Amino acid sequence: MSHHLPDTRIPAPCIVNTGIIVNKLDIRRLLTDLGRVHYIYTQDNKLLSEGDGDVMEVFVHHQRSTIVANHALYLNINSFDCLELKQPSEKESFFDLIQEDICLRLIPLSTPLQERYERHFQGTTIEAMMDQVLSARWDAEIDDDCSDCF
Repeated sequence: MSHHLPDTRIPAPCIVNTGIIVNKLDIRRLLTDLGRVHYIYTQDNKLLSEGDGDVMEVFVHHQRSTIVANHALYLNINSFDCLELKQPSEKESFFDLIQEDICLRLIPLSTPLQERYERHFQGTTIEAMMDQVLSARWDAEIDDDCSDCF
């Protein structure tokens, strides 16, 4: 006897501004856009460390650590059970990376759009500087070539 079950597909979750995320790839995707953050590290709601830093790398690896040092954050998603996304006000949001009784709270100090603009602006500035350096070098080479002509 053959029983056919209906093809029931559960849609993927839709999380808007608040919620708990357990999928490691979703957590990674969310944190990758972070730039400068204020972090608060607590255990059993007791403050262990706090400061500002830049998110340098977000990765998923079963043997590497999450490291916060020298104002830089290297976040291994496997160091945490879940991410709780919170938005207590319209202007403020933060991410709680939770592992049992430990919480690493990340409070963004910029938005992804600001970060992209600054990276683009820095890239454009570097390109303009390089153009000026190359142009000056070429002018110097032309001057050297022309001095041989006289």
